[in-house]
Amino acid sequence: MGLQCLVVTRDSNLLGHIKTILDEHEASLDLRQDSTSAIELSSRRHWDGLVIDCDDVSGGGDAISVVRNSRANKQTLIFAVVNGFTSPEKALDLGANFVLSKPLQETRWRSVLEAAIPKMLREHRRYFRHEADLPVSLENHDGETFRARIKNISEGGLAIKPLDPVRLEGVINVEFRIPSIEPQLFHAKADVVWSDAFVTGLRFLYVEKVCGSALQEWLNSLEPQVKVPAESHSPQKSLS
Repeated sequence: MGLQCLVVTRDSNLLGHIKTILDEHEASLDLRQDSTSAIELSSRRHWDGLVIDCDDVSGGGDAISVVRNSRANKQTLIFAVVNGFTSPEKALDLGANFVLSKPLQETRWRSVLEAAIPKMLREHRRYFRHEADLPVSLENHDGETFRARIKNISEGGLAIKPLDPVRLEGVINVEFRIPSIEPQLFHAKADVVWSDAFVTGLRFLYVEKVCGSALQEWLNSLEPQVKVPAESHSPQKSLS
């Protein structure tokens, strides 16, 4: 699965410029035309990149701040597009990594995106969820233990389905055996980041070094590697 990006705009011309270049990188694009639905969607899932039309979508500037502070998208690269009302400095203060101005110049958008792609790919690899079906043991801060099955897993966390009705909250201990010729016991501390009636999402807070290496080796074996370009020396925040 390629990069997954969310674009928040009502401007068909802007959307066309963005889509043309994202298509070259085989990125999938989800469009929202209002900030409310974009914020709601970003509260439930991670994006590799987010383009927000600050001044021509009502609440666009505020959406940058809300998304930046969401659990799922703290590290997501956010591209703010301004149009005379929001200053580049303000957009950066709200949490944008890059700021572009209308009318969007294709050469400028291309150069900014090329600088950002390496980090977007690294974030994609960290969040990409592999389907799995393994038993996992959980322990909460009171020492209570629970059984569950893993539904999917990534370098950054996993989704589980508890075998018994239970509401998990806060930081919990996670333990399961990584499949291999000689199964490796995996230990980690994880934070409950979302939960519904059937599935709970966990984000790893601390993973022992040997367990992290074993997890990475196992994930690498599940499918071909995402190709990550050499590190770019571009700034984390940029005015364009």
